[in-house]
Amino acid sequence: MAAKPTMLTAEGLKNLEEELAELKNVKRKEIAEKIKVARSYGDLSENSEYDDAKNEQAIMEARIATIESILKTAQIIDESETSNDKVHLTSVVTIEMVGTDRQMTYKIVGSGSNETNPAQGKISDESPVGKALMDRCVGDVVEVETPGGVKAFKILEISK
Repeated sequence: MAAKPTMLTAEGLKNLEEELAELKNVKRKEIAEKIKVARSYGDLSENSEYDDAKNEQAIMEARIATIESILKTAQIIDESETSNDKVHLTSVVTIEMVGTDRQMTYKIVGSGSNETNPAQGKISDESPVGKALMDRCVGDVVEVETPGGVKAFKILEISK
């Protein structure tokens, strides 16, 4: 069975490639040095510095493996080939919470990337709001299950 492609924007791909290079070329060396220094302290069975460095190394290697897996299946979204008729990856969507004047603008990004950052207005296509907005049009009202109950949002604008 072929792996499901990971949809990324060009920016998302660039960010992952930069993170991978940083981890492999800088962080690996830093952690190897921490392990070397911790080993010099002697008995490894009660050496918290050594344990911490080894844990840090395991977390970093797992992140490297994750990024490499994402990059193997990455499919780049060509924003020039997308329209503003419906919400899709790379769309910038302005929505309004029904019954309020509260408007929010989000860019829909791929869930496999490290672009997701709601504070910067970037949400995943697999987040509750992102999933509800996908393939919808201006004027559509979508309902999203939130911890505070179901919320309705009206799509006001779709742009690139």
